[in-house]
Amino acid sequence: MNYKRFLIVGLVALTVSSVNAGNEDRIGSAGASHLLINPWARNSAAGGAGIASTNGLEASFLNIAGTAFTDKTQIKFNHTNWMGKISGIGLNAVGLSQRISEEGVLTVSIQSMNFGDIPITTVNNPEGNIGEFSPRANVFSVGYARTFSNSISGGINFKVISQSIADLKASGIAIDAGVRYVTGEQEQIKFGITLRNVGPVMKFKGDGFATQVNYVSNGQTATLEQRSAQYELPSLLAIGASYDFIFTESSKLNASFAFQANSFFKDQYALGLDYGMTTDKLAFNLRAGYVYEKGIFNVENRSNALVGPTAGFSVDALVGENKTALGVEYAARFAGTFGIIHTIGCTISLK
Repeated sequence: MNYKRFLIVGLVALTVSSVNAGNEDRIGSAGASHLLINPWARNSAAGGAGIASTNGLEASFLNIAGTAFTDKTQIKFNHTNWMGKISGIGLNAVGLSQRISEEGVLTVSIQSMNFGDIPITTVNNPEGNIGEFSPRANVFSVGYARTFSNSISGGINFKVISQSIADLKASGIAIDAGVRYVTGEQEQIKFGITLRNVGPVMKFKGDGFATQVNYVSNGQTATLEQRSAQYELPSLLAIGASYDFIFTESSKLNASFAFQANSFFKDQYALGLDYGMTTDKLAFNLRAGYVYEKGIFNVENRSNALVGPTAGFSVDALVGENKTALGVEYAARFAGTFGIIHTIGCTISLK
């Protein structure tokens, strides 16, 4: 009963703290927006609606509490061609989720975004031909989650954020926290809540803000140091629920719904479906989802490149007596003019 009270109190407190979420006047005023990009294929394919249902390493992005359901060890690598072939942006993510006790699981992951090589240009060399630089955006995460009872799990995730271009760099920290509640005779009903990307403001620093100025009157040279404005992180509150339609011992359909209240973007509603079928040697999942936000059907005025639909699948070979899962996964997100965003990866899950 105490755990249920804790969940209710936490839900109310987090909801009250986000009453200003979804303020359209603040769109575009936050930085480090790569924190909002889901790097994992399996829950991306279901629209990111698995706030209450995603287990294992992939839960470190949606709701850290879900990592508490890691069997023993899970290793994962995913690659995404973010914004399709037009942008040339590559997003790589690798992670490890390890059970360290009967109740606790430790998760470590790295998310790296590469924007390719860009020619260096200056006032005196506007055409370039003086070299190239490679912008980067990285996130290093360490999370811990544990089960408090048969129904309640919770966790916290610490992130180190870095962004850099040729001669400017910004770094910061953020925290995620989440709770998950499971009920039902077959544990088929789940609820989850998470608060993500909460941290202090960030600011760019570096030699790129220093500009040499020549005084015409006396021919002397001085260095002008410019200042960078601070920016906030894209914090958000997400609430989700899911239900498992269990057909047989080897097949079920998970239906998930999530509401995401964004502090600097439009609020979003996500619906996801995940059908899974398991045999002695193989596990197969087919997924689809849809993410809705205000104005998404208006091509001229929508503020999100993603147009809503998602889809994907995964196949896991079950090897050995312990049924170690060796899997591949794929997800497609549709981005209108930018085409299809593909995420592909592999997973090793030890039991």
